[in-house]
Amino acid sequence: MAPGNLFKKSVDKLKSFSPSRSSSTSEKHPKVNGENSNDSDRSRKSNPNYRDPKVIEEERRKREELKEKKKLDNLKRQSIARQRDEEFLKGGPEEITTLYKPLSMNQSKRRTFAQRVKFRDLDFESMQGEVITFRARIHTLRNMSAKLVFLVFRQQTITIQGVLQSTTANGDAPAGPDTEVRVSEYMVRSVTHYPVESVVLVKGQIRQPPQKIKNATIHDAEILVHEVHLVSQLAENVPFSVYDAENITKNPDDSSEEDDDGRRRSKSMNRLSMVSPRASLQSPRESTSFGDDNSESGGRRSMSLGRHARSLPQRVRLNNRIVDLRTASSQSIFRIQAGICNIFRSYLDNLGFIEIHSPKLQGGATESGASVFELNYFGRPAFLAQSPQLAKQMCIAADFERVYEIGAVFRAEDSNTPRHMTEYTGLDLEMALEEHYHEALEIIDGMFKTLWQGIYDRYGKEIDIISRYYPHEKVLWLEKTPRIPFWKGIQMLKEDGWTDDEGNPPSEDEDLATRAEIRLGQLVREQYKTDYYILDKFPASARPFYTMPDPENSNFTNSFDIFMRGQEILSGGQRIHDAKFLEERMRKVGVKPETMEEYMEGFRWGAPPHAGAGIGLERLLYLFLNLGNIRLASLFPRDPKSLPAKPPVLALRHPEASTTNPSWINSTVEELETPNAEKAIYQPLEKLIANYGDAANTSWLDPRYEVWRHAATGAAQGFVPMDGFAITIGEPLCAKSQHPQVISSYLEYIKSQRKNLKPLWLIVGDGVEEYLGEKFNWRTLSPAAEERADPRHNPAFKDNDINRKIRHADKEGVKNIDLPIDQKLSTEFKAKVDARIVDWQKGRKGRQVHITEIRPWVDEEHRRYFYAAQGGKDGVIHAIVVLHQLSPQNGYQFKFSLEFPGAPGGTIESLTLHAMTAVAVMDPDAKTVTFGTGAMGDITGGRNLGKHSFKALQKTYHALNASLKLTNKTEFRAKLGAVDERVYVCYPKGGLGPLGVKAIMKYLGADERID
Repeated sequence: MAPGNLFKKSVDKLKSFSPSRSSSTSEKHPKVNGENSNDSDRSRKSNPNYRDPKVIEEERRKREELKEKKKLDNLKRQSIARQRDEEFLKGGPEEITTLYKPLSMNQSKRRTFAQRVKFRDLDFESMQGEVITFRARIHTLRNMSAKLVFLVFRQQTITIQGVLQSTTANGDAPAGPDTEVRVSEYMVRSVTHYPVESVVLVKGQIRQPPQKIKNATIHDAEILVHEVHLVSQLAENVPFSVYDAENITKNPDDSSEEDDDGRRRSKSMNRLSMVSPRASLQSPRESTSFGDDNSESGGRRSMSLGRHARSLPQRVRLNNRIVDLRTASSQSIFRIQAGICNIFRSYLDNLGFIEIHSPKLQGGATESGASVFELNYFGRPAFLAQSPQLAKQMCIAADFERVYEIGAVFRAEDSNTPRHMTEYTGLDLEMALEEHYHEALEIIDGMFKTLWQGIYDRYGKEIDIISRYYPHEKVLWLEKTPRIPFWKGIQMLKEDGWTDDEGNPPSEDEDLATRAEIRLGQLVREQYKTDYYILDKFPASARPFYTMPDPENSNFTNSFDIFMRGQEILSGGQRIHDAKFLEERMRKVGVKPETMEEYMEGFRWGAPPHAGAGIGLERLLYLFLNLGNIRLASLFPRDPKSLPAKPPVLALRHPEASTTNPSWINSTVEELETPNAEKAIYQPLEKLIANYGDAANTSWLDPRYEVWRHAATGAAQGFVPMDGFAITIGEPLCAKSQHPQVISSYLEYIKSQRKNLKPLWLIVGDGVEEYLGEKFNWRTLSPAAEERADPRHNPAFKDNDINRKIRHADKEGVKNIDLPIDQKLSTEFKAKVDARIVDWQKGRKGRQVHITEIRPWVDEEHRRYFYAAQGGKDGVIHAIVVLHQLSPQNGYQFKFSLEFPGAPGGTIESLTLHAMTAVAVMDPDAKTVTFGTGAMGDITGGRNLGKHSFKALQKTYHALNASLKLTNKTEFRAKLGAVDERVYVCYPKGGLGPLGVKAIMKYLGADERID
């Protein structure tokens, strides 16, 4: 079914959906053809298959209650079991508990010189039966039963299966006469709770497995675990495990999309962020030999898992770089990178080159002012080096003869392509010449050939690992490298008929575009059968000022580029060594020699002819391995989007309710485990809202919201369980710096303890949207905005139409009244307002779409009250405005702004602007007020949305907007000076189909709720 048709069907269902008010709707909108309707009802009820919708709904409700009860009972049993396990660990027999007690923090108190092995040093085949001790990470684990768990241990790129099997009955005597190690069921259960990626110290016996192990790099051996101790625990759940990254089929382009209606959806990746290494495994007591139809049917089987059908996107991996660097492919990439540097260094050392280390702070630009980072150097301008070019030439002038450097290079180019970075590692060399610059070219050519051969000879295993994820052909090179003049390369492209995007052929006077380079590389491979070649004699317009012109044609230069797989990997050439000629060239291109006095001195004092070149290490590596993105070849890549600006941190309204320094952090375990400890110890939700909250957070005070608390910080996140979804509203209440930790823990809670719920996250700002989209690969879109206004400089104060309405209300005798902050609200006043709210509700027509209930007297400490009355404070109340105090950054929210029946025109406009003025006076630090979230006229796509998904969602949204008139309040608020600040809906892939949309609308649809 096409996405549009499926979502049209969903919209039709939603239009007919009206929770808990069918009777009132029928009274307001009686059917025209009542007799036909009754006949239809009688006919339907006479059908033997007919079931009363109320009965169906009641049965559904009971099933949900039973499911929830079972879930709570299961959680209770798990909690009791874990508590018993912890008690046994503390007080059980020492000979049993010492086998799995966590180690204390290593502070280097003592050194026992205990022998611990590395997998890479072992010959497992010849060590059958030997007992070894090693430190490793838990790569993945699988709980088979209460007495058996399989683990996979990882040391860098090597993994081996471990088997932990109970040999005793909860600490009783060993089960068999041959058993020496007493592994209890308590130990097995405790280990199953260890998070993947935990660092553990293991003691165990090497043995041959019953069958070949497929999901570990060691296939013919396993470890029978005797002891396992946590060395380093996870304080925060990893967004994905190394197992996830390595067992998901790699798709470097990550171009395929899946639609929320199920088009091309992968079952294993429907909830990418919710997947754990255990989630995709079979149920206990089943075979763990996946994808092996010929496996034996009896006995214990090793754990072997098939690969997923979807990819883990590169941006998710790069945004969680530390975890990604643990993968075998990343480990192999950087071993090869280290090898490149080693071969480069050794080759040049053997030819008499000296390694130098040049400064990266310079007084002038070395290449061009347009791509240089400028910084403040004690009040004077300075620049980050674009290359070590000047330092290399100065060393030649200082008679070093031959030099090279491996160091950082900075380019301030705002380019976000897969082949550019703002900081990379340069492999640079420079050498004095005797007669011709080809002397340097020949050394460089020999270095590359040595490099290619050295990589293949030394790193065959690593290349095999990388090829599983980034398939590529071996680099082809010839004994004699093709040396093609630039003009001939242009001629080859012209003969091929190549043109640029505008239809222009390549020019001999301009540098090659990237597309031209790639095509020329293809032509060279076809003609010369090589991926590696040299392009010589580049045009002067494509070279920096210090490049020596060609003696026969000054439009060209004694310079060259070297290419691999159709892209440049090195740029070099002969440098100008004559001081007078160099100054002329500098002035010609706009570079002032006086700004580079130290550089010029070397040439004025005499410098030999010389040439050199520069190589981008990361570019060389990513092209050699065909990684597809240069960032994968950089340890911690830097591009124009790196190092985002951080907003200023304002003082908290309630410092005692901080989440970065919680007051209860030193509470004892006993205190935390007492009944109602959370309510007694955690920071009050009301104070968290005042410290960190925005408009959406105030809705959490309603009883229908569940509020999850983060154990380590006390941070809070509100959500509403709704038809199988966790409708999560607003951002976490905590410091923004804690968002990653808190969000990942909340999602882990939903995944592990609320397994029947799928998360849908509504009303979040740019930061959380980016985190969910980039870190977890969630889809995001923006159908709404936070509608904020400036209480001091609001254009509504000068709006003629607004002022006309205010004058009318004033003429009708309406008075605006502030209730003092320090005065307790009287019961009589509350009763009057409550009565008027009832009047207002009776007058409401149509469906109301809101996220909170009308409860004006909640959290009075953080609310400010204003009302409009006829003639004065004791008159008839015409309107009320309730402001809720938010974080210092977000100011105040118009929590309620109600105009009651019979109020003169202009009453609500007058009271709203009056409240804004009052806020500006009573709280000088309040820079903004918000009306809350309002629907926009259209949705905008955020991240990870395919075209089909976006169009279908857009069509659905337009239909809902037209049906429910979602933008009515937005238009009114705009007249009162509101400015839109986009907020987002975020969800895991496959999470927002028709059922998800319906759950959201049901969450928003109760009549009695308003924002």
